[in-house]
Amino acid sequence: MTGNRPRGAAIAGIGIAQPPGTAQDDLWSGFFARHYAGASRELARRIFANSGVRRRHAAINPTTEDISGWTTGQRMERYLVEAMPLGKWAAGDALAAAGVDAHDVGMFAVCSCTGYVTPGLDVLLARDLGMAPATQRLAIGHMGCYAAVPGLGVVRDFVLANQRPAVLLCLEITSLHVQPPTADPEQIVAHALFADAAAAVVVTPQASGYELVEVAAVTDATAADHMTWDVTDHGFRMGLSARVPDVLAVHVTAMVDDLLSRHGLVRSDVDGWAVHPGGPRILDVVADRLELPPGALYESRNVLAEHGNCSSATVLMVLEEITRRSQPPRYVVALAFGPGLTLYGALLRNS
Repeated sequence: MTGNRPRGAAIAGIGIAQPPGTAQDDLWSGFFARHYAGASRELARRIFANSGVRRRHAAINPTTEDISGWTTGQRMERYLVEAMPLGKWAAGDALAAAGVDAHDVGMFAVCSCTGYVTPGLDVLLARDLGMAPATQRLAIGHMGCYAAVPGLGVVRDFVLANQRPAVLLCLEITSLHVQPPTADPEQIVAHALFADAAAAVVVTPQASGYELVEVAAVTDATAADHMTWDVTDHGFRMGLSARVPDVLAVHVTAMVDDLLSRHGLVRSDVDGWAVHPGGPRILDVVADRLELPPGALYESRNVLAEHGNCSSATVLMVLEEITRRSQPPRYVVALAFGPGLTLYGALLRNS
């Protein structure tokens, strides 16, 4: 313990796993330039060029395998094939980093909105990782890009209540959902941004590491149609309104300030900002509304550039980069956004 502060729940290890990467320019020239024809090609070219993405990782690389005509059933069969090794890799690395034996894990929570299988990944990966039959499991689906933050809240509460380690895995195979050609700008934006990754964290009852202090949320149901994820006969189809950053601009300042004030903090006390990089404009809006200093979102912009938007895994990837600074920050605020329209935030303290 530090002083008289009660023993909390802290992140003891992080693991990141991704399939092979491809340059954004190669994805454009090798597939999407011909995927979009006629008038939509120039629009798509501009969207890809201005996406803020230089490189992405995909289990199903469209330059070598075009699945845009696949049925949803075919895509779900492939989901299991691709998800299992990525999930085992990420969770295994996180457990190793934390020095925790899989058999000692009390809860295993898995977030994913890009595929479904029953028995779920929580069952199959717990088996393959060597977790105990008594390990509690939770599958969190269809929350989208913000799922990691409420997931952290769930495992934090378990650890505090039971004083046992917990694992959170966020695993997304967005490359399964390349859609048939369309002139819809929202689909083009999704095809320009999204990528695949698995990110896992081990949370333990300990004094060292980043303590999960509080999780907070706000949902603007009047903007529920701004971000959607519909199951179709050809996979999952994203709806992504250009108005999303405007809604975030309305709510993000008050949510963050309220979260910090409950712990006697203000924005200037925060020296690490793990903001989900939903796209360049979203990062610009957050930086502007929170009046962040230059470079405050370096890790968010770097993850977007080098890995793309990996849905729920992305904010954990940003957090992992922040913790690798030569001087890790004392306070970190993690922010993620998704359907609802929902904003989730977490306050972390380096103890």
